[in-house]
Amino acid sequence: MSTFSDPLLPTSTTTNDGSPVTNRRRPIKQTFLILTGLLLVGVFIAFISDKASVFNNDHLKRENGGQIEPEIIIKPVESRSVSAGVSEKSNGKFLHGQPESYPWNNYMLSWQRTAFHFQPEKNWMNGPMFYKGWYHFFYQYNPNAAVWGDIVWGHAVSKDLIHWLHLPLAMIPDQWYDIGGVWTGSATILPDGKIYMLYTGSTKDSVQVQNLAYPADHNDPLLRKWTKYSGNPVLVPPPGIEPKDFRDPTTAWYTKQGKWRLTIGSKNDINKTGIALVYDTEDFKTYELLNDTMHGVPGTGMWECVDFYPVSVSSENGLDTSVNGDGVKHVMKASLDDDRHDYYALGTYYEETGKWVPDNPVIDVGIGIRYDYGIFYASKTFYDQNKGRRVLWGWISESDSEFADVKKGWASVQGIPRTVVFDKKTGTNLLQWPVNEVESLRLSSKQFDKIEVKPGSVIPLDVPTATQLDIIAEFEVDKSALDNVTIFNEEEFSCSSSGGAAQRGAVGPFGLLVLADKDRSEQTPVYFYITKGSDGNLKTFFCTDQSRSSVATDVNKQKYGSFVPVLKGEKLSLRTLVDHSIVESFVQGGRSTITARVYPTKAIYGDAKLFLFNNATEASVTASLKVWQMNSAFIRPFPEEELRR
Repeated sequence: MSTFSDPLLPTSTTTNDGSPVTNRRRPIKQTFLILTGLLLVGVFIAFISDKASVFNNDHLKRENGGQIEPEIIIKPVESRSVSAGVSEKSNGKFLHGQPESYPWNNYMLSWQRTAFHFQPEKNWMNGPMFYKGWYHFFYQYNPNAAVWGDIVWGHAVSKDLIHWLHLPLAMIPDQWYDIGGVWTGSATILPDGKIYMLYTGSTKDSVQVQNLAYPADHNDPLLRKWTKYSGNPVLVPPPGIEPKDFRDPTTAWYTKQGKWRLTIGSKNDINKTGIALVYDTEDFKTYELLNDTMHGVPGTGMWECVDFYPVSVSSENGLDTSVNGDGVKHVMKASLDDDRHDYYALGTYYEETGKWVPDNPVIDVGIGIRYDYGIFYASKTFYDQNKGRRVLWGWISESDSEFADVKKGWASVQGIPRTVVFDKKTGTNLLQWPVNEVESLRLSSKQFDKIEVKPGSVIPLDVPTATQLDIIAEFEVDKSALDNVTIFNEEEFSCSSSGGAAQRGAVGPFGLLVLADKDRSEQTPVYFYITKGSDGNLKTFFCTDQSRSSVATDVNKQKYGSFVPVLKGEKLSLRTLVDHSIVESFVQGGRSTITARVYPTKAIYGDAKLFLFNNATEASVTASLKVWQMNSAFIRPFPEEELRR
């Protein structure tokens, strides 16, 4: 059995003023590597190319500190359209050079690389699982360019979900059934410790099929080598399913009938119904398709990266995927290929029929609640048996131009892993919260107590540098102002169609200005906005406004957000993680979240500032905050000397 000493992780380092040392971040390589999404030991977003790449295992080259990786010869990708079975880059309007690219320089682009979010060293990227002391993350990765294409499986390991070590590639497309790409997959760990990995491959004819792989050596805690089953593919599109609409198998769960069950995302062209197909298996090699779908919702289109898991209605602990019974609800989640968002709903799972029924059809999958109201896609959960929790990880794509991605040499990152529990207060929501391990990166902190923020005011906060922060804030609104709010038709307000942080109301917007320069010519507001409906009830919205986040012309500057339930007696609470070009916000204990990608040109390095603001016309707000400087996670290659053991 292979053994490894625990690679020494860098200790937190600070300057004299308590701010993190920033010159220890790894410089950007001028080669391309693109990080596309999230594969929690099994979530690889299904991107399919009509142009197959050639991966030659006979020729090897050394990169990343001497590690051996296959030399990969690529053909150009002519299209990444939905019709080709994949999704375009999220800001596709910039793909063809409109508007004109901003004159980015290396000083600006280097700042955009994150310090404590997972991303490859270079190029483009798109789950994890816990095995023999290590968290494993397999992800869709283009080792050749900072754009989508030539997808292989990258591989990294961690002891704590924060400090990651890159390993050599796990799998490459080298068989007829996956020559078009090694796509999304999910791992199932059996009671005897064996691992079965099902993944979507694109054949030489661009047909999406499901394939089986397993570790070459189950005694290797790093799972460095994988064997593809000789009988692949194990599943092909069933009758009535288009060849490019059959992808992303879930982790399997065990049934009372002694079989393993899993779902695969697809769609029915009748009414554009997104569906989850259901299969049973006893050996992961032969499968039985159940007569009916697990669930489907008309009008939602293709379901990608389907996820299905139980949550306890009474306990804060996570549940193994096979748990069912009293005190359990099941979450059905789908990534909608049509709008690039992740939706979930709570409901009841009937094992005998393989059906899942939502608690409330009005907020069904794809038409109701989202995991995140910003840029967050292709997410996947896994049960962390090490700590008895369910962990969610999502992919954060770029919203700048591909020209800028190519110039900086990388694209896409993973969000901070989040724990997921049932919201016992609302009964309709999940609560998402950054894993506790991220707090190990906290350095010096500053506390700000009961700061009054009057209507129309902006207050600078004395924070040395505001590039890497963990912010926890509470806001109390003047009660008399709430009582006197005039009736407003709540249906007329939405975060995305409003005037953003510039639109003044009686009670809002108010909150934080992150990544702002001293003159606030660049700023990203994260804020609350309160209205009163015709029924006299207050309604709270949580939003992020990117319209002034950058003076650059080739980035998306959208406004995100949604209604968030605020129950009687609750204070307005907010946690925001700022990590260079990533802003992740969690409101009301994680009842709603927003992830933003921002690309400032001025509010960078030491010029990034933090402000409180209140642009309401009537209500004063009292704010209390604690702000931590955050260290880097020092993500790097696994020490070569350890790999040789």
